Amino acid sequence: MSLSSPILSKPVLEDLPYVEAVLNYLTPMAEKPVNYTYEPPPGVPRQNGVYEAHKLPIRNARAIAQDLSLEREGFAYAAHKSAVRDFYDEDEVRRVYYPEAEKLLADVTGAKKVLVFDHNVRNIERAKQGAKEPVKRVHNDFTAKSGYSRARAVLTAFGTDDADELLQHRFSVVNVWRPIAKPVQESPLAVCDAQSIAPQDLVAGDLVYRDRVGETYAITYNPTHRWFYFPQLQPNEALFIKCFDSAEDGRARFAAHTAFDDPTSPPDAPPRQSIELRALVFYAN
Repeated sequence: MSLSSPILSKPVLEDLPYVEAVLNYLTPMAEKPVNYTYEPPPGVPRQNGVYEAHKLPIRNARAIAQDLSLEREGFAYAAHKSAVRDFYDEDEVRRVYYPEAEKLLADVTGAKKVLVFDHNVRNIERAKQGAKEPVKRVHNDFTAKSGYSRARAVLTAFGTDDADELLQHRFSVVNVWRPIAKPVQESPLAVCDAQSIAPQDLVAGDLVYRDRVGETYAITYNPTHRWFYFPQLQPNEALFIKCFDSAEDGRARFAAHTAFDDPTSPPDAPPRQSIELRALVFYAN
């Protein structure tokens, strides 16, 4: 991964192989989108947004993997083998994978401090055991507002003594995403180049939990969006997706992403098994 490589030129992008697939975007709406993470009270819809399908090219990013940058496109790639034996073991994930990911992110970003604060495991066949299913709506995990509020809540929960000092300097929230079993064939992850997203494409919505209300971005369609994926992503490969950056100086701040139905996926492909964890990344300056 490179932090300083030039912006990808149009001819390079046009030469990349791609699949055409449907991505689900929020239909513009007057009210604020609301999405419940649990079954809401009777008469209240699980979500009030309406999503519209757009068939788009999703480019194979493998040929440009080493040129991608969290600072520019808002997502990046690294080969990384984890020592975790069972990603469905909550204790092992926190004990082994969290420190692994913190070190990996520090190496990738040059950050002075990295703090992993939560994770999700996705496997539709294990939904009854607490695993989640892939999200097939274009979204971003945090907003310009909730990036700050979640960071302060996490630092408070961890009892961080220098929270006020840390939040006065640049920080980001980065999602570390990887397969945890076989190579991904079903519901792969597509990531949108942050440079191609206009501010007006980002729609803040409430994400309602039983004990709190978060805020995420839904995304409205824009034909300028540039989408990428890594076909057949392996368990020894990791993606980094920037979901928030406090810097407003032209760096990537929000890299929208979504699972999608790959038209080249075999009909008997096993369900995608993956883990994503979120981390606060604090920079030296």
